[in-house]
Amino acid sequence: MMVILRLILTLSLLSSLLLTTSAQTCKQQTLTANNVFTTCRDLPHLTSYLHWSYDQATGKLDIAFRHTGISSTDKWVSWAINPNNDLNSAMPGAQALVAIPQASGAPRVYTSSISNYGTSLAEGNISYPNTGLTATYENSELTIYATLTLPSGTTSLVHLWQDGPVSGSTPQSHAMANSNTQAKETLDLVSGASQGGGSTGNSIRRRRNTHGVLNAVSWGVLMPLGAIIARYMKVFQFADPAWFYLHVTCQTSAYIVGVAGWGTGLKLGSDSVGVTYDTHRTLGIIIFCLGTLQVFALLLRPNKDHKIRIYWNIYHYLIGYSTIIISIVNIFKGFEALEVSVQDRYNDWKHAYIGIIAALGGIALILEAYTWIIVIRRRKSESKTAHGVNGTNGVNGYGSRPQQV
Repeated sequence: MMVILRLILTLSLLSSLLLTTSAQTCKQQTLTANNVFTTCRDLPHLTSYLHWSYDQATGKLDIAFRHTGISSTDKWVSWAINPNNDLNSAMPGAQALVAIPQASGAPRVYTSSISNYGTSLAEGNISYPNTGLTATYENSELTIYATLTLPSGTTSLVHLWQDGPVSGSTPQSHAMANSNTQAKETLDLVSGASQGGGSTGNSIRRRRNTHGVLNAVSWGVLMPLGAIIARYMKVFQFADPAWFYLHVTCQTSAYIVGVAGWGTGLKLGSDSVGVTYDTHRTLGIIIFCLGTLQVFALLLRPNKDHKIRIYWNIYHYLIGYSTIIISIVNIFKGFEALEVSVQDRYNDWKHAYIGIIAALGGIALILEAYTWIIVIRRRKSESKTAHGVNGTNGVNGYGSRPQQV
């Protein structure tokens, strides 16, 4: 029982890590020694971050735009301002800062005025006076530095950021995934508040977070924990029938929370235009079906002495363990999908979940060995008792005295 309580405490601590890893990553980032900024923001797409200092009186805006995950020199990165403040059509008319890593030396960095969607980011002047345009490329992180002068009285702007492939030395069109098309927002330069790109940008991100947390906790934590309770607690006689009610409570809670996460995932998939999660979605449907079968199995559970109880047990074990295994695989499939399009903090979520699964697996191995020791000792004790009753010196053994007639 103490082992189970410690497990629950460990899971609580690790689950809290899942919720606290959403703190701003940009505040832990270190920029060059001569660049200090007053405000920063984790941008909601493309593993990007914006640091800035703004003097409203002069319109002077110092920025550092960082894009992580640029592992090769055949990609371009850009950060831009749309002077029309049109969030729905942010790309045409945007004034961009562009950087391209080089095989040797500092990245190529220049300005580009975007006139239409078919742009190749040709080098040219922009409508904002700018100085100090430089870029650095280290540890797969590309950072653009610049000082722009905005119109007097500016307090907010529409900005957008992108990445894409390079052919030769010419930037090519970026991908049309949701993470690319939604990489824009209205930013309040004074308060740091923002409004996401389009009506669905922030909503999709919130639902993605909700979907991930609900499914990781339900199918990925509570369901395996319920199986551990059923397998190991029932070996202890003092835990009967408490283990059964704990098992049912844990699995029922996992199913209810999991169905909520499953429904959120279906809606999220239909709203994620240009992004497909075929394998993740298919496995999610299979998990839901298997979980539902387990619920019906509980309602049709025969008595222990019923002749078909052995077949029900086989069915229950096969469906239960299959659900747990597929759930864990699908959670990692979900992490893979997130890593393509969202911020680095999801890697922390992945590492936290790996820690939870490792803890569950380690505890299960320890309990497996311990319960086998108990079972073997119990069988030996029962064997000795039976031998004493029916053996050579037992009541009915060959060495017993005959009854007097």
